[in-house]
Amino acid sequence: MNRKISVGYLEIGEKEKEAIIEVLNSGRISEDVKTYNFEKEWAQFIGTKYCVVTSSGTAALITAFTALKYLYKLEDRPYVITSPLTYISDANAIILSGFKPVFVDIDPQSFSILPEAIEKFLENTENREKCSIILAIDLMGYSVELDKIKRVAKEYNLIVMEDAAEAHGTIYRGRRCGSSADVGIFSFYIAHNIQAGEMGAITTDNYEIYSLSKKIKTNGRFCDCKVCTRYRGHCPYNKLDKNDDFDPRFFHELIGYNFKTMEFSSAIALVQLEKIEEIIRIRQRNVKYLNDNLRNIVDILQLPVYSEEVSYLAYPIVIKKPDIISRKKLRYELEKRGIETRPLFGCIPTQQPAYTCFKEQYKGKLPNAEYIGKNGFYIGCHQYLTLEDLDYIISVLKEVIQRASKNDR
Repeated sequence: MNRKISVGYLEIGEKEKEAIIEVLNSGRISEDVKTYNFEKEWAQFIGTKYCVVTSSGTAALITAFTALKYLYKLEDRPYVITSPLTYISDANAIILSGFKPVFVDIDPQSFSILPEAIEKFLENTENREKCSIILAIDLMGYSVELDKIKRVAKEYNLIVMEDAAEAHGTIYRGRRCGSSADVGIFSFYIAHNIQAGEMGAITTDNYEIYSLSKKIKTNGRFCDCKVCTRYRGHCPYNKLDKNDDFDPRFFHELIGYNFKTMEFSSAIALVQLEKIEEIIRIRQRNVKYLNDNLRNIVDILQLPVYSEEVSYLAYPIVIKKPDIISRKKLRYELEKRGIETRPLFGCIPTQQPAYTCFKEQYKGKLPNAEYIGKNGFYIGCHQYLTLEDLDYIISVLKEVIQRASKNDR
């Protein structure tokens, strides 16, 4: 059979094509009005006052960490408490921003960092004094228990960042993910629910974080206008000193990065934002259909918890009985039949080669993350799957699990 069911997929429709042509005809392909419009509309959708678009989700993380460091002078408090089970960019961004990651264990159902594990780490006075930020991560669309995390953060005077890169539109206690922390982070990578290729965003209600982020992502330049109007013959900064030949684009008050995006990505994201509610609804429907029809194998596989408030990135599966079938074997059988799979990232400090320096420190201390990092994977639940695709996934999973169970007897 030549069937191919991918983890993610993108169909470029007529509206997306028209938006790209509009950018080409404008002559402005680096960030301009499309980017400003997406920042405004994304902030409105998420429920924050401000949004800063960056070139990627990783760039958004680094920009936000750098802004917090400038704003709160955190050099003497380098610890960032975070999840060990996530895409590696979270840990990379912490280190590249001059901080040190501290990993605590996760909930095995939602894959989210455990508030009680954060509290336990902070009971130690030395840890408490060195810690400044909690980076909570919404994995696979599931929200962290942000209210509990914010309560801990308030008690210990910590900043809360929420990486909602995989939770576009997920609702937690009546608000969308990325709206209730001090800073929210998003990625619009091609595999995510809004697919812009490579693009990220920072959301916040704090004007100082917003302003610093605008400057840091443009190599620390002086200005922080929502959209540059200088090429149109107007610049508000010209009023600063009429006797000086002052160009704020080339006057830098901070050390920053070039994390600007392209108008093409913003244009595609704007079109997709128009249909985000439909995207979420179809993905939820697909997850529910798969769950309802795979109930007879839940003793072998942990299926995703279903909720109408979750905007699902994918369909995560954890093998509960690896003695009956290993992840390697199950993934092989699915891939052989045309169903694409991907591992659930891995436990960063104990299972990622780039972080072997942490291996001895954390070995055996993150049991949930280590188990899921070894036995978890995911398949697609995206909006382009047909009912026939879903039925095929169900039949293949049942067949493979039933055969493995018989062989085990």
